[in-house]
Amino acid sequence: MTDTGGSPVAVLGGTFDPVHWGHIRPAVELLQALGLSEVRMVPVSVPPHRSQPRADAALRCRLLRLAVEDVPGLVVDDRELRRAGASYTADTLASLRRDLGPRRPLCFIMGSDAFRGLTQWHRWRELTGLAHLVVTTRGGDAGGGWSDTLADWLTARRAVNPAELRRSPAGRVWFQPVSQLEISATALRRSLAQGYSVRGLVPDRVWTALSRCRGYGYPQQ
Repeated sequence: MTDTGGSPVAVLGGTFDPVHWGHIRPAVELLQALGLSEVRMVPVSVPPHRSQPRADAALRCRLLRLAVEDVPGLVVDDRELRRAGASYTADTLASLRRDLGPRRPLCFIMGSDAFRGLTQWHRWRELTGLAHLVVTTRGGDAGGGWSDTLADWLTARRAVNPAELRRSPAGRVWFQPVSQLEISATALRRSLAQGYSVRGLVPDRVWTALSRCRGYGYPQQ
């Protein structure tokens, strides 16, 4: 086995607009299933492939910190909020690689839908030079439906077991099933704007904070 620099560190990015259990539960499952040392939750500042978040960065980051406060192994990394310009994954992973050093295994977590569109990402071919990709699958999603370009690229990189993520700092792609929680941030924002409760869909600390602020609409009582 190749000598690496410790247990893998993973990155889970997103707008977290707002954070909900559909973000937290899969992160906990991945932490345990893959033997990760931590999952860094990275709120995006300027998403290059979608509209701007509804809430400002300060509120989204504050709610995310509240959400992971009592969850061992989940931490908030605000480096994208401190960096100007579009929040490109390649830049974030390069920054983390500089911090972690060349030997520490680093994993980037992404959903299967995002993976299908990977060839449209900025500098996508560089990503596995910086980190492993962990692609989450849900329910009956067994992967597939990839373009020929992506399928050919995947052939030499697909891991046969998760232990491969510990044997090298980067370079492999692993598909990991996670629980399917049908919670939509878009639906949450709509409910909040209309004055409806989202209690139970977000962590209690997040619910308490949302009940006292107007970041998404009416205060919730």
